[in-house]
Amino acid sequence: MNKASLFLSVAVSLAVVFTVYAYASRTCTAESVTNDRISAEAAQPAAVPVKGKVLVVYFTSPETDGVDTSSGASRIVADGKLYGNTEYVAALISQKTGGDLFQIKMANAYPGTHKELLDASKREIDAKVRPKLTSHIQRLKDYDVIFVGFPNWWYDMPMPLYSFFDAYDFTGKTLIPFCTHAGSRFSQAEKTIAALEKGAKMQKGLAISRKNLGEAETAIQNWLQRMGFGK
Repeated sequence: MNKASLFLSVAVSLAVVFTVYAYASRTCTAESVTNDRISAEAAQPAAVPVKGKVLVVYFTSPETDGVDTSSGASRIVADGKLYGNTEYVAALISQKTGGDLFQIKMANAYPGTHKELLDASKREIDAKVRPKLTSHIQRLKDYDVIFVGFPNWWYDMPMPLYSFFDAYDFTGKTLIPFCTHAGSRFSQAEKTIAALEKGAKMQKGLAISRKNLGEAETAIQNWLQRMGFGK
């Protein structure tokens, strides 16, 4: 084969290679964009049956030792009323969805002082204690959508929440968690709830930092609207 023929053969081969590579690149890019779009859509809260009756469950244990919100308190004053942080979020959700409020109450309350409360809750978590509850949902069957709120303690739900989920079967119900936290969001709590209530329809929850509690109403409103509430 002479040099001219060899050169032509090499040029044709390179052209074929570049054509195949360009096509593959375009295909991969298109697939990547499509997958990214699907992932983004999947991350959005799905619509829930907002025509059903709503119950907003919450657990709160406000501190009483004068620690201010910026340094670790679990309470807030809004419209002249003192709320526990999670109680405040629950009240806003109830207001915006028309849901009934239900507070998880214990037979033995936690200490009001910051350190003692943390120590007591840590001992319970380590021992996997199930505290006795004194409040009970009446006619659970009437509710279709249940919001469940709690503070994140030691990267977990407070143990009264475990007692709560032990006490009820939410099969067929839509469960929507929310929490207040100091930086660790839900930790593994959403996965834990899903494991405890396998028959429930879980929705992506909302985690509110205690540092942003005063501005939380807009975030709550947007979150609820994405699920179909208040539209």
